[in-house]
Amino acid sequence: LSLDMAQPETMTAIEVDGPTHYLIKGKGKQQIENGRTKLKSRILRQLGWTVLHVPYFEWDTLIDASDQDTYLESKINFAFF
Repeated sequence: LSLDMAQPETMTAIEVDGPTHYLIKGKGKQQIENGRTKLKSRILRQLGWTVLHVPYFEWDTLIDASDQDTYLESKINFAFF
């Protein structure tokens, strides 16, 4: 398996998920993870990894580096604290 970012010491992976990681569902065009992305996350979790996903449609709404830092900090805090 390849990872976008990994810290093996803490078994933490950050996956930056672009449009090819998603399927469009329903009339509201809700985006849901595709099977391949779900399987990869499931395998990593079974191996003891914490997997943080950064969906492109959330990242693209962030205005500047400060917003991006805050976003990543909140993802990490939610996963570990």
